[in-house]
Amino acid sequence: MKKFKRTSFAPKHKVVESDETNKEIQKDIADNIEILEDLFKDCSDIVFRPFLAGRVKAYLLFVDGFIDSAAIEMHGIRQLIEDLESERITADIIKERVVSISSIDETPKLDEVVSNVLKGNTVLLVDGVTKAIIFDAKGGNRRGVSEPTTESLIRGPREGFTEALRPNTALVRHKIRSNRLKILSKDIGEETKTGIAILYVEGLAQPELVDEVLSRLDRIKIDGILESGYIEEFIEDSPWSTFPQVQNTERPDTVAANLLEGRVAIIVDGTPFVLIIPATFWQFFQSNEDYYSRFHIYTFLRLLRVFFLFIALTLPGIYVAVTTFHQEMIPTSLLFSIAASREAIPFPMFFEALIMEISFEALREAGVRLPQVVGQAVGILGALVIGSAAVEAGIVSAPTVIIVSITGIASFTIPRYNMSMSIRMLRFPLMILGGMFGLFGVVLGTLVVLTHLCKLRSFGIPYFWPVAPISFKSLKDVLVRVPWWAMDRRPSQLVKEDRTRQADNLMPSPPKVGEEGSS
Repeated sequence: MKKFKRTSFAPKHKVVESDETNKEIQKDIADNIEILEDLFKDCSDIVFRPFLAGRVKAYLLFVDGFIDSAAIEMHGIRQLIEDLESERITADIIKERVVSISSIDETPKLDEVVSNVLKGNTVLLVDGVTKAIIFDAKGGNRRGVSEPTTESLIRGPREGFTEALRPNTALVRHKIRSNRLKILSKDIGEETKTGIAILYVEGLAQPELVDEVLSRLDRIKIDGILESGYIEEFIEDSPWSTFPQVQNTERPDTVAANLLEGRVAIIVDGTPFVLIIPATFWQFFQSNEDYYSRFHIYTFLRLLRVFFLFIALTLPGIYVAVTTFHQEMIPTSLLFSIAASREAIPFPMFFEALIMEISFEALREAGVRLPQVVGQAVGILGALVIGSAAVEAGIVSAPTVIIVSITGIASFTIPRYNMSMSIRMLRFPLMILGGMFGLFGVVLGTLVVLTHLCKLRSFGIPYFWPVAPISFKSLKDVLVRVPWWAMDRRPSQLVKEDRTRQADNLMPSPPKVGEEGSS
């Protein structure tokens, strides 16, 4: 392992470590361009655009497709030509009087020129000037802000993150317009140089949590980061656990709400999925819509989700255990019905249920991977046709098809897809235990899962909190959702100092008789 870490991240062709790029920018622009053209040899998307600023030769360097051509024309070339014909060109003059772009910097190093060009910035080199001017004119073809496809709501904002880093941070800044919202930037990936942003609210997020997040990110040494899932696997506490320990979301309102509870968010350039840490088990059963509609309705729906969580996890195992070992627990009429339906079935109950569960998962995966219109048809028609044909052919019994269908529907009630996947995986071991040991095996497997949840941690926070360890004050936003005027404190495990969320005594009350507005 040590040998791998030492050798795999130091490629011989690494640009920023070469002797050429370690040099400083020379006064003669021809020398600089010669070095840069050699470094970007066979890179057809790197544009070297020469032009004259008065009588002085200059170059613009950028990646074709990364920049806004109109911004370069307006702020880069045209003003240089118009304003510098009679000026002695210096870096300060260019920065202060010419390039009217808000994000502007300078560097005397060629390696920083290379790095900034590859990040999508535009670099200006002028003959006789020993500093390169770097300005942000990013543009190109990017997907605009649209409604998230994986977290659709009936009531709530319709905007979702995109694949661009700065528009994503702007969406969060639009929600939290406070100077306490801090955004730190880093690059990860030896080859991809993927930009990431770490967001937290100063005074709410514990400094130890922020330091731990930065420390784990600093330890990542890899050739490329193409999606936030890469980072999730590197920073989670227990990589062998099937349960997700980092929440991901496409919604800016979800990120803003979690930042205001003392959590930290990680935005990765190139993906709309933002990471939120730390995460607890109950977070994955909460939807944004829980907080946008009346609390009575969504308290009922939360309890319904927890009930169907138990169904999705244990129902196939209980069915196999009861029909195999505990027939005396089944009502007589139902037992006769099940026995009659299984009369011609050649497989034991366990294999029958296993065949149907695997078939259901295959149909669901096929529906996801196919184009959206075709996938929906395949999922619905495949389940109906295959289920009906299997029953008529005597391969499976009708009660088994019903049990598998209820289990599948129950898994769809879990709002977060990654948690739903974990529950779907765990029901197979419980089915095996139920087929081997009956209800004792199902209970034993369920206790193992609960013990694991109680031991699991996410960035030091108990994963099953506030149920274990129990916090009665924080239970008001777990199985139930109390009214907003009753949620006056932030989570105690996350925020230690500024825990007051709102003013006291905000509970609405009807006007007294005789007051203005009373009837």
